Amino acid sequence: MLNISALLVGLLFGLGLIISGMTDPSKVIGFLDLAGAWDPSLAFVMGGAILVGTGAFAIAKKRQRSFLGAPMQLPSATKLDKRLLLGSLIFGIGWGIAGFCPGPAVVSAAAGQPKAWIFVAAMLAGMALYNIIERCRN
Repeated sequence: MLNISALLVGLLFGLGLIISGMTDPSKVIGFLDLAGAWDPSLAFVMGGAILVGTGAFAIAKKRQRSFLGAPMQLPSATKLDKRLLLGSLIFGIGWGIAGFCPGPAVVSAAAGQPKAWIFVAAMLAGMALYNIIERCRN
């Protein structure tokens, strides 16, 4: 049941990304282009996501188990450190250059967009490189 609900929620999330325009790199780059032809429409998408997320986390903090019975696993880190800031910077640069972030890139790749396949391949390579570096550090 947990896997079926995860699939349904993932499909709903992907549909929301498509409807909102988050899978269109030109729309995303237009949103990030503050000095040019700025397109503020994605701010409403992000604002809506923040509102929903804030409510969901408020409910989740009060629960020991999810609605489907799985244990709650909320993030415990509260400090902004150098690694978080550097990772956020790299993420933002990649988002600005490609017009994709991970969720919309996977949806776009599944829809057959060649640019998304390149982004997903680069993202997976970056994740593998991170794992290799982390193993060497420990």
